[in-house]
Amino acid sequence: MDQVYEIPEEPNMDPISSLEEDVIRGANPRFTFPFGILFSTFLYCGEAASALYMVRIYRKNSETYWMTYTLSFFMFSSIMVQLTLIFVHRDLAKDKPLSLFMHLILLGPVIRCLEAMIKYLTLWKKEGQEEPYVSLTRKKMLINGEEVLIEWEVGHSIRTLAMHRNAYKRMSQIQAFLGSVPQLTYQLYVTLISAEVPLGRAVLMVFSLVSVTYGATLCNMLAIQIKYDEYKIRLGPLEVLCITIWRTLEITSRLVILVLFSATLKLKAVPFLLLNFLIILFEPWVKFWRSGAQMPNNIEKNFSQVGTLVVLISITVLYAGINFSCWSALQLKLADRDLVDKGQNWGHMGLHYSVRLVENVIMVLVFKFFGVKVLLNYCHSLIALQLIIAYLISIGFMLLFFQYLHPLRSLFTHNVVDYLRCVCCYRHPQGRVENSEPSCDAEARQGIV
Repeated sequence: MDQVYEIPEEPNMDPISSLEEDVIRGANPRFTFPFGILFSTFLYCGEAASALYMVRIYRKNSETYWMTYTLSFFMFSSIMVQLTLIFVHRDLAKDKPLSLFMHLILLGPVIRCLEAMIKYLTLWKKEGQEEPYVSLTRKKMLINGEEVLIEWEVGHSIRTLAMHRNAYKRMSQIQAFLGSVPQLTYQLYVTLISAEVPLGRAVLMVFSLVSVTYGATLCNMLAIQIKYDEYKIRLGPLEVLCITIWRTLEITSRLVILVLFSATLKLKAVPFLLLNFLIILFEPWVKFWRSGAQMPNNIEKNFSQVGTLVVLISITVLYAGINFSCWSALQLKLADRDLVDKGQNWGHMGLHYSVRLVENVIMVLVFKFFGVKVLLNYCHSLIALQLIIAYLISIGFMLLFFQYLHPLRSLFTHNVVDYLRCVCCYRHPQGRVENSEPSCDAEARQGIV
């Protein structure tokens, strides 16, 4: 959500000549306050403190199972967060004993936040002064519908601050989908079973929900940046609001359905949920083995084959965790050099939401017909209907974003409407398909206006 530097809407740009193409020299970059780093650190500390408080309460009340699961979810996500920050900053090759010690006691995000704030204050004091070490960055940008190549100088300090921002964006996703999602699901389950909501558990669930929503929103933004790496991308308040509403409705409805389904079937629900997760986890590996490709060796130059394998396993676990609760906005492709499929993949998105909708309907029906009345004092049919409607509304906001609010929608070969029209065309009888095929293709080529 943060920007490392900004290019004004109407920058003072001077065209400079190049050997191959015209390049526009952008204005000097401006750095912004790292709100995202502070917010991510606040979420991490808040969720950690509330989780440890609930562990203390569960232990005091001799609720061993609740204490164990709450502590396990917190520890796993915290360890993965520390490893993520160490990997991004490459601390193992540096002499930073204080940073490594803070990571060892699970306070790595705090020390990283202090480092980022010190770097920002240093830049703020030296504003207007030229840095001795700069590098040139080129990005494409759409200005008034035209594609323009812009070049600007980026100082070493700004790049360091950008590395901190990127590290915290990835940390937020790790925390959200490997820690907050299972934590929120389990605390909702405990609340449903115990029929009470103490203040400590409510605070933990609020922190987890905000963390998941924030992580899912960042997931969309990072997916756009990865797919269109050559472009300078802007997301306005309306686009961010649409993504936030979409992700909030999608995740909350999905997790509540999972909780009601699990509370209804108890241990009988575990095989279904475990099979669901394993299918998502092994799908990229099955495609990788079927392609016959070799293990990618461009992840980190100092990594051995074992290290590369560990990183790929961690990525697939995160990918499975994201897709278990919401759409990942990216399709993992281990055989590719970039590890992701940069195509638009309307079919992959449509398949994901179709399968998830069917799953949600099945789980809601199980709750409606087999749910124990003691669990809730409300009408099960009304709850089931509201959850399905909320999920459908989230799909509506997703379609709205890709059809009208995507920052680079003019680059789409096909848009949402084109895809739906072509799907409807192929469902017609063969004779009608042949007659309508040219018009359908012609409309698809037009893209979004």
